[in-house]
Formats: sequence, structure tokens, C-alpha cells
Amino acid sequence: MKKKISITIEKSLLKDIDSIIDNIYIRNRSQAIEYLVNLALGENRNAVILVGGPEDKIRIGNDCRTTIKINGKSIIERAVEKLRESGFKNIFIIARQNILTKIFNIIKDGAVYGVKINYIEEKKSNGSADSLRIIKGKIDTDFLVVYGDILFNKINIEELWNDHLKQNALATIMMTTSSKPSEKGTLKVEGNKVLKFTQKPKESDIYLVFSPIFVAGPEVLEYPGSSLEKDVFPEIASKNLLNGHLSSEKEIHIHSVKDINKMRNKN
Repeated sequence: MKKKISITIEKSLLKDIDSIIDNIYIRNRSQAIEYLVNLALGENRNAVILVGGPEDKIRIGNDCRTTIKINGKSIIERAVEKLRESGFKNIFIIARQNILTKIFNIIKDGAVYGVKINYIEEKKSNGSADSLRIIKGKIDTDFLVVYGDILFNKINIEELWNDHLKQNALATIMMTTSSKPSEKGTLKVEGNKVLKFTQKPKESDIYLVFSPIFVAGPEVLEYPGSSLEKDVFPEIASKNLLNGHLSSEKEIHIHSVKDINKMRNKN
């Protein structure tokens, strides 16, 4: 929620602020100041790692996807390191109690990684939106969300973040291409505006898809529905409130033993 304030500022500094107004992404002084403040507060950026859902649905063998180790380092460790590298020091992890315990045994309070970890227990959930909504009231600024079963070391998170701030959107999702769009959320896009979001269509000639990484304002938590992909994203796209950021790099999903062995053979 935005609030109107009054400030006094040096004339020379105001001139510098006005210089970044491009009338495309940044249209006025208020947006320019908000953009610069967000950049300056980069080290206080919030990120959420979403590991919601029943444990039996995110298990691989006797372990869960997020705590699986690949060449000596778990998925969760790699995620935390990448987020810290990208300037996110305040990290929320949402999961069921048993999974939170397993994650805590690996990364503790996050101090070793230079971050603060906030553990948020999920009691029950019918989908990704239900899981994410648990942080309502705990974050009051824009935040990044990454799903807990992916590797995203090569993706430029800061570009996504800065693009979101410039465009002043309700949410900005990472977009990639896929040869199997029916397995993902497909995106009808014009420029950087997502006009339509369709989750796992039976058939599609659209090969632009949702990569499970996005930035959003806390207002997104007010939208109803149990699933981000089936309910929230389609709704805000229909209201022209969903933007996309195209990435040349793709995330890697770790959903099976086959995925794990494939990554182990690569390294």
C-alpha cells in the first residue's frame, strides 16, 4: 500500500532525480524517488523460498527435493547462496514442520551464509497461493519468490528485480521458452505485459512460459484462490497488472532421481 508524504530535498539532487524520468518506465518524480530508494535499500530485500505442500508430494526417495544434495551441496544451500549474491539478505522459507526441521539442520539461522532466515510453518495448503499467503502481514514491501525445487544459479535475479521496480507492476514473472508448453504456464505477451496466463493447457502453440521465479508487491496476497498459476496470475493478467521479464537462462527442476543424476553427471 502506497502512502503520500512530503519531503524537502536539495535542488541539485532533485535535478539528478528528474534526470532518470524517461516517461516510459519512470513517469514522474514519485516513481523516480521510489525506484532510487528501493535500489539503495537493496541489502534489505526480502525473498521467499516456497516449499509448500504435503511432504509426500515433494519427496525423492527418503529425502525432500529442497534438501537433496548434488555434488555435496543441497538445493536449499545453493538457493540461499544465490539469493545472498543477488542482494537478498532477509529470507523467508515456507514449508511443513518436518521439512522446516530438515532445512534448519542444514542452514540454521543463515548467519554462515550472511543472511537472516525466517522459518514460516505451513499447517495446510491447497496450492501455491495458499502457501504464499502465510507471509501476509510479515512483509510490507516488494519481495522475490523462488520455488524450492529448482536450481537457478545462472539466472540474473537482479535484472528481474530492477525491471519490476522500473515498471511499477503488481507482479513481474520470469519468462523462458519451452518445447513442452503443456507442462507449464503459457503466456500470451505484448511487450512486457502478460495479457493471458494459462496453466498447463492441453494444447498450445505458445512456447513462452512461466519460470517459477517472480517479484510482487504485498497487494498480490489479497487476491483469492488457492493457486498462483491457476487463480492469481490469470486474474491479475486479465486486469493488465502482470508483467513479464524474459530470461535467456532457464531454471532446472529437481523432481526425480533422473533429474538428480543428470545434474551430478554435469558437474
